[in-house]
Amino acid sequence: MEMRDPVDFQVRTDLALEERESFPGDGGEISGVSLREWHEEKSQVKFTEVKILDERGAKAMGKPQGTYLTLEAGQLAKKDEDYHGEVSAELAKQMRQLIVDLMKGEMREERGVGRKPEELRILVVGLGNPSVTPDALGPKAVNQLQVTRHLEQQYGDGFCRGRGLPVLSGLIPGVMAQTGMETAEILKGVIRETGPDLVIAIDALAARSIRRLGTTIQLTDTGIHPGSGVGNHRHCLTRESLGVPVLAIGVPTVVGAAAIVHDTVDAMIGALAGNMATKGMGDFVQGMSSDEQYALIRELLEPEFGSLYVTPPDIDEKVGQLSFTISEGIHQAVFPG
Repeated sequence: MEMRDPVDFQVRTDLALEERESFPGDGGEISGVSLREWHEEKSQVKFTEVKILDERGAKAMGKPQGTYLTLEAGQLAKKDEDYHGEVSAELAKQMRQLIVDLMKGEMREERGVGRKPEELRILVVGLGNPSVTPDALGPKAVNQLQVTRHLEQQYGDGFCRGRGLPVLSGLIPGVMAQTGMETAEILKGVIRETGPDLVIAIDALAARSIRRLGTTIQLTDTGIHPGSGVGNHRHCLTRESLGVPVLAIGVPTVVGAAAIVHDTVDAMIGALAGNMATKGMGDFVQGMSSDEQYALIRELLEPEFGSLYVTPPDIDEKVGQLSFTISEGIHQAVFPG
């Protein structure tokens, strides 16, 4: 079988953490990329901060310059409201700091400069299709938000600020198949009319590893690229495209079938190499690079099944729990006290 260039077969992922893990060593040696890891003992949450510092790092990682903060908590997979509450508090702390850092960059335009998160006008956008469970994280999270912008419409400008409340609004723009419009087109109109200082975009992501489905939350100040993790390249939602800073929150809910097979390739190689009848094949596959192994897997799978993506059987419960965790994290980050 003649395989195409392995570069064409990158394992799709939206997580900067997984891109970092694809490099040799601990990933801290990548030029133009800084790495920091720490654990919170009380909540048992692991944080990994990947900062892409320049164009060299952006090219190596295949992602824009900026900060990518990943929260990993295996217990998120369990139905434990108290634990999800602890994770919401950790998420809020990190989100609040990212918001402060993002708004520092707005000094030239004097939009939100020097204000605390609770003093900002914030638009929260729930990306995805509410009718497709793995893609419904954003819409479900927005549905649980305590919005406040309508209070200013009812009681006058300054009502929220006078009470130390953020001017918080929410939007579920749907997907192009439902509206016939790009999400970016909808948001540009809403932003023009409502004038938020900041956009928080919530989206479902694609991962390389099954173990990260529903147990990982990524925060990034680089904005968001809807559908990019599953090869669906749409208009970006960034500071450059929308005119306001964009803080993105994402949780992986799907993984490519080829990536699942790729995760088990070591076991397959061992089984092939251990059998005299298939030893040659095992040695052949073992001699291939990781990219070449993945290319072979996709060559075998995709003609038969297409670009297949897989989600856990309990995804409805996971999305319900995580949408609550994220909405509570936003509340704690932007509401005083």
